[in-house]
Amino acid sequence: MASASPVRVRFCPSPTGNPHVGLVRTALFNWAFARHHGGTLVFRIEDTDAARDSEESYEQLLDSMRWLGFDWDEGPEIGGPHAPYRQSQRMDIYADVARKLQEGGFAYECFCTTEELDARRDAARKAGKPSGYDGKCRDLSAEQIAAYRAEGRTPIVRFRMPDTPITFTDLVRGELTFTPENVPDFGIVRANGAPLYTLVNPVDDALMEITHVLRGEDLLSSTPRQIALYGALAQIGVGNGTVPAFGHLPYVMGEGNKKLSKRDPQASLNLYRERGFLPEGLLNYLSLLGWSLSEDRDIFSIEEMVAAFDLGDVNANPARFDLKKCEAINATHLRALAPDEFARRLVPFLFPGRGPSDAELELLAKAAPLTQERMVVLGEAVGMLGFLFVKPEHFRVDEADAAKVLTEDAKPVLEASVRALEELADFTPEPIQATLREALVDGLGIKPKFAFTPLRVAVTGRRVSPPLFESMELLGREETLRRLRAAL
Repeated sequence: MASASPVRVRFCPSPTGNPHVGLVRTALFNWAFARHHGGTLVFRIEDTDAARDSEESYEQLLDSMRWLGFDWDEGPEIGGPHAPYRQSQRMDIYADVARKLQEGGFAYECFCTTEELDARRDAARKAGKPSGYDGKCRDLSAEQIAAYRAEGRTPIVRFRMPDTPITFTDLVRGELTFTPENVPDFGIVRANGAPLYTLVNPVDDALMEITHVLRGEDLLSSTPRQIALYGALAQIGVGNGTVPAFGHLPYVMGEGNKKLSKRDPQASLNLYRERGFLPEGLLNYLSLLGWSLSEDRDIFSIEEMVAAFDLGDVNANPARFDLKKCEAINATHLRALAPDEFARRLVPFLFPGRGPSDAELELLAKAAPLTQERMVVLGEAVGMLGFLFVKPEHFRVDEADAAKVLTEDAKPVLEASVRALEELADFTPEPIQATLREALVDGLGIKPKFAFTPLRVAVTGRRVSPPLFESMELLGREETLRRLRAAL
């Protein structure tokens, strides 16, 4: 298994669609493991499937890694001693290795058709036997191969599995043994010559001297095949002979205790970015899906995670994704931000596609602290603070709130408020509150809740907003009065 050499781990996603949170959890554990041990993180792109992979998804992957704060030591945009790091650019390497495996007797051509394989699998299942590949083409003679070729059959290449059990110690699950009947010979090259995942990943791991493979539990069944392939690669001189240590991370479960899939709405990383989750909040929560800093502590920084991260603390049991807990943890991180940093992170949500003016930044610096304790995600800033940054002609009151609050009963409240505020010299929160309380609570005999709600809706556009009197101060007397008259 892994030697005492410096830690080298890899994160190797496929550029297919939007990144999902299970993928991010895998990246996080690899990154934290590498940083904890002062090791190397290799970022490798599995893009050999031209039908599914796209350049757009590739760019999204890189952008997502940067947004999350993951840095890599070798890989795209950085390079390294084992470049290239995109598998689509390494096809000659895989073809050469496949040829050497055949020449060394570790792989062979298989001419079985799909129909023949299906028929034999069905027969094996009915007989109560393992239904994997039965080895029919393992020891074909030259004459048999020539006859198949004469029929026009195009072979795939299969790896020849050893006839002995394979045992390894999983870093998360302990010692595991796979018997030969459960791990049959497997394909490594398609009939069209394209290499399969089963070949390219172990080859790259061997050539890139990967010491630890940390990946999802769904790939556990492929591990004995890869261990056997590492042994063959060593014998044909590919890599340094090291077999990585494996750690299989627990499933992330979604609704109904089903494995969270790419198709689940809550699985998309882009959803969390668009809603305004903080990278540090999201990563804090994802780290808890299979690992914990301590039994009584859920909130911690990424630096604290790196310092404490130990694979021995990873739980093998499936972890359930809980959106409410994820939101709560994010809210805690959001409230812990310094006020100026909080304001800075609101900018892309409040001013999409443009840079704010100096006056808008100054206003935001004053307004942001009023909402920081009330928000869960940054995207809520649009509803909370957007009323401060719209041009007067573009200001709109929420229709549902207007229908409930700005009724005929609100008219005396709005009229008395306009009269009171027109006469107010000091337009700051305390005088505003005192003046309106005198005019509405004392003057009209209305309870504060009913007196101030129409003002809140008229001024901010909705019933939930920053503190009312501070909002009026930030808007200024002229715009506050304009909105109250417009509501009338």
